[in-house]
Amino acid sequence: MSLADEILWRPSPNFNARAVPIRFIILHYTGMKDGDDAVAWMTNPQSQVSAHFYVAENGSITQMVEELDRAWHAGRSWYRGETDLNSASLGIEISNPGHEWGYRPFPAAQMHSVIRLVATLSVRYRIDRADVIGHADIAPARKEDPGELFDWGLLSRYRLSLSRPDRLLADPGWPDGAFALALERFGYDIADLAAATRAFQRRFRQNQVDGIVDGETRAILFTLQVHEEQRLQAAAG
Repeated sequence: MSLADEILWRPSPNFNARAVPIRFIILHYTGMKDGDDAVAWMTNPQSQVSAHFYVAENGSITQMVEELDRAWHAGRSWYRGETDLNSASLGIEISNPGHEWGYRPFPAAQMHSVIRLVATLSVRYRIDRADVIGHADIAPARKEDPGELFDWGLLSRYRLSLSRPDRLLADPGWPDGAFALALERFGYDIADLAAATRAFQRRFRQNQVDGIVDGETRAILFTLQVHEEQRLQAAAG
């Protein structure tokens, strides 16, 4: 059975027309005690929120908004110069109570479905793995999801997202201002540098999320920048 045949359909009225092409996939956690309640909320016209897809803990996938329509999942956000992230992205809500209601690891069946869905959408819309991101990445001062327990390493092993470098280059020794500029060039809104640093750490240093610009955090960002430049040069050549 193909993935399309497995996806359930529960339409949400909360969408409108896109203003820009699809460029990103944004991963969220639901942050609610119950997954069914999350789906009910995203399909309620009074909520004014939605996502294209919802992935339950058992791995089942529900679609709520057509891919070519603009779901309302990103909120006030910025990433890599884009401010209308709802228009520029596909939103995937992953069932998890989140930090407020008992944050926990994401089950294997759920992650398997996330992998299949992200892989399918990445191919369909030619989304670069650097543009598969989390809600915290686009709104670091407001959001924490999908959080430090989400298995970004699994996605990266399937080449569906950037991976934490396994061998770090030296700490470049940037002062905080230079680190902030480098983080902004990488994609983050640095209006609140501590929040942006925590969001970066939730992706790339999940064992220690403290918002402190230390040598390891600088080295991770520096190594990512070097690797990305090399990857893009290789792709262009």
